[in-house]
Amino acid sequence: MLGDDLGSRVVQEFCDQRSVDIAPSLRVRRAAAGITVVLNFDGDRAFVTHIPPRSASEPSELDRWRAVLRQERPRWCYLHGQEGIPDLMRQAQAQGTRTVLDINLGDERHRDTVIECIRLADVFVPNEAELLRIAGADSLETAVAAATSWDTPTVVTRGAAGALVIGPDGVTDVSDGVRQVRVRDLTGAGDNFAGAMIGALIQGAPLLAAVVAGNAAGAEAVSHLGAVGEVEVVGFSSAGRTLGATFVESVAAAALKGAVAGVTEPAAGQQGWVQQQGAEQQSAQQAERENEQ
Repeated sequence: MLGDDLGSRVVQEFCDQRSVDIAPSLRVRRAAAGITVVLNFDGDRAFVTHIPPRSASEPSELDRWRAVLRQERPRWCYLHGQEGIPDLMRQAQAQGTRTVLDINLGDERHRDTVIECIRLADVFVPNEAELLRIAGADSLETAVAAATSWDTPTVVTRGAAGALVIGPDGVTDVSDGVRQVRVRDLTGAGDNFAGAMIGALIQGAPLLAAVVAGNAAGAEAVSHLGAVGEVEVVGFSSAGRTLGATFVESVAAAALKGAVAGVTEPAAGQQGWVQQQGAEQQSAQQAERENEQ
């Protein structure tokens, strides 16, 4: 769903640049795109999200996606398990569309519905923590045994360790495609993995080869901030960076002031550090102004 807000504009410009067809998207005359702030700390994440209210006259998400399935008849469909999705998956099956199912942490609260979705899927692609929770298991071995009983090929993403593929022939550890990168943000790694895997499946690759493509995409994704890295938006990106830099500088200055408030006189090394940081900030601000001119 795309509206008349900044988030929708970012999506449209990015997809235009990458030649991604978003024609099936619903267009509305209001703010439609949610805003999520990702908080990365000590190897973990938290999210704060705002979703704009929607009109009661607009079709529900499920009704809209049923219409997309009928009209577009995609070869593959990427879904998250929740209420109402089993019927959508049956509709997909009936018309020959194959499905990849993903889940989120917390979906175990609706375990019966999610497992119904898993059994209907062509491929199930949780991460290790999600599999443990939905299986109600305290070890990976127990969770793998549960996944085997669902009779759906399962790809368990494991970050830098690659992925486990659980199928009728047993469990295969796939580490090809993973490369060492500086991890900046885990946001979007699973979606990038699934997208690359589905793309390879569409081209006729067997599942194990498709997982290698997913590993490579996931490794690339975590080396950027956000799911696709910095996105340029005409008329906004440079201003956004300037505002962001100003905000960060103000927070850093406040923290520095608080840190030295109880010290009567900084040591010589501290003074030099403060002077160096101030000079670097001034240089960065001057370069930003020159770039804008």
